Amino acid sequence: MSGELLINVTPSETRVALIENGVLQEMHVERESKRGLVGNIYLGKIIRVLPGMQAAFVDINLEKAAFLHASDIHTRLMTNQESNEPEQVPDIRSLVHEGQNIVVQVVKDPLGTKGARLTTDITIASRYLVLMPNASHAGISQRIEDVAERVRLKNIVTPYCDDDHGFIVRTAADGAGEVELKHDAEFLRRLWTKVLERKQRKQTKAPIYQDLSLAFRVIRDFFGTDLERIRIDSKLAYQELEEFTAEFVPELGKVLEYYPGERPIFDMFDVEAEVQRALDRKIELKSGGYLIVDQTEAMTTIDINTGAFVGHRNLEETIFSTNVEATQAIARQLRLRNLGGIIIIDFIDMESEEHKRRVLHSLEVAMAKDKVKFSIHGFSSLGLVEMTRKRTRESLEHILCGECAACKGRGQLKTVETVSFEILREIVRVNRAYDADQFIVYASIPVSESLIDDEYHHLAELEVFIGKQIKVQTEPMYNQEQFDVVMM
Repeated sequence: MSGELLINVTPSETRVALIENGVLQEMHVERESKRGLVGNIYLGKIIRVLPGMQAAFVDINLEKAAFLHASDIHTRLMTNQESNEPEQVPDIRSLVHEGQNIVVQVVKDPLGTKGARLTTDITIASRYLVLMPNASHAGISQRIEDVAERVRLKNIVTPYCDDDHGFIVRTAADGAGEVELKHDAEFLRRLWTKVLERKQRKQTKAPIYQDLSLAFRVIRDFFGTDLERIRIDSKLAYQELEEFTAEFVPELGKVLEYYPGERPIFDMFDVEAEVQRALDRKIELKSGGYLIVDQTEAMTTIDINTGAFVGHRNLEETIFSTNVEATQAIARQLRLRNLGGIIIIDFIDMESEEHKRRVLHSLEVAMAKDKVKFSIHGFSSLGLVEMTRKRTRESLEHILCGECAACKGRGQLKTVETVSFEILREIVRVNRAYDADQFIVYASIPVSESLIDDEYHHLAELEVFIGKQIKVQTEPMYNQEQFDVVMM
């Protein structure tokens, strides 16, 4: 399988597209305004110690001083593993003093009048591992429940630990190979060496480690993947990535390229059009069938329909062919849209158990290309396929789209007729509650036209019923459901 990364960089946004065999498979988007401070490491200075609060304020060159509690200061004296008694937090004055330089990491962004929350228990994450410079052991994520897998992962990672480097194996490492874990461990150790070098320079103006931006994270996460080319359309970003790969992942330096073309980089593989299609509910299949994808708070549902595909044999073969084709499209859409959590797939009903088995196998093969952990649970008693896919980041829809101001996320608007009748009822309600001489109705263009034309006889009957004049005023800026009833 041939893979290529396209990286589009602008001052406000970075977008990364993974192309496999000429087709967009994954899309990653990061906006500069949404990047926080969590994960950044600073060489800070204690500017005030507050014994009553068991805390200290630390200057890390932000607008507000950051907050460091005594319980967030790492020290072996505070850990008593042999005792079941609660840990006793030492007096803050025995841990730090004013004017002291201290290496800290942001665990919570500044909020309102509060400064950032800090810890001295430093951790640096990669794709599969988390480095703990203050530890010397290997830990396994509790979410990896399989005992044999936990033992396998611990046996792989333990040799990389020493007195100054401990590791936690992340949930994403479930099923990861020895080579990938080795790459991650080496990457993190090299990264921590660079952090220590920057600490020795005693720089306080900028972070000594900043959580990687999208372009760097993608380079890190795809380390070990067979990529033919990585193209970047920003000269500055290319130079930064060139330095980064030379230091940490030299194996990727040979596939890194600067793209100077006049044609936008995302036009090369029709990426922009593919992203637009990934926001649609309906996905067309080559055979004429189609999928309907609905993302809700609780789950994602996918419905398959034959559409215009009538087949050349019997109905059962037509249904089977459509379902098999749909499995490839589903696997691609889950990756491209980054849909996670519970996923319910409503394949077209099949009578044959053999067909069901082959459709499930086709789905499993198509999903095998996905690096995100997933689980397929087969057909339920209702004929639905239930599966889960780990949530790794916001879905493409949640990043690129917001709630519709008109429908408030329902995906539907009340009809003109429904809104017209709501207005008539509102006039009656207001008339009973208040004393008015006449009413003016402000409504959208289609609703006001309906009241003046189609519903004119109802409006006239209401005027006679309440004995007051009703005027209709068009408000072009109103959406279809908006209206106001004003008393005069």
